Amino acid sequence: MIRNINYLLIIICIVFSLGIAIQKDQTLVLVLKDISIIFTILIPYISQAIFNVKIDDKIKFIWILFIFFSQLIGVNLNVYNNIYFYDKIIHFTSGIISAYFSLFCLHLLNKYDCKNKLFNYIWMIIFTLSIAALWEMFEYTSNILFKMDVQRVALTGVNDTMQDMISALLGSLILSIIYLFNHNITIFKFKNKIKKIY
Repeated sequence: MIRNINYLLIIICIVFSLGIAIQKDQTLVLVLKDISIIFTILIPYISQAIFNVKIDDKIKFIWILFIFFSQLIGVNLNVYNNIYFYDKIIHFTSGIISAYFSLFCLHLLNKYDCKNKLFNYIWMIIFTLSIAALWEMFEYTSNILFKMDVQRVALTGVNDTMQDMISALLGSLILSIIYLFNHNITIFKFKNKIKKIY
């Protein structure tokens, strides 16, 4: 059932983004922005092929739903500019997802002492901050290359960038604290969600 929901959401995102992209008076940059969702929403499936793993449909659903709200609703339908706190909610959610994904990376690499919950806790926060920083660098690069103001520097200075990173950090802290004190959440649960294909 959830697999079919995933496919339906993917189709909706692709169809809507292509529909928006082929509108008249669209610059090449805007067209690329609109159709970039096709790549981002398929990242779990691309990861399966590259890393030779099988990712559980529930994890795919979380990712697809995030891309649906962040990219299709937020970017393609321009909700970021119409609802002020929407951007912060998405960055907060990205912090939770990044922290969760960091455990996936630990399991996938299988090179560290995954039983050490304190190490994992610190790793989750560092990983999330790294993702948030890389995203802001990507936005800054877009500003320079395409003469855009994705970071809203003209309106907010550094406030928007810093608030985005703080929002992601707060999301990460919440999940990592739950992880640290809840002994039922262990990295080894990922063995049932992400299976190495030999």
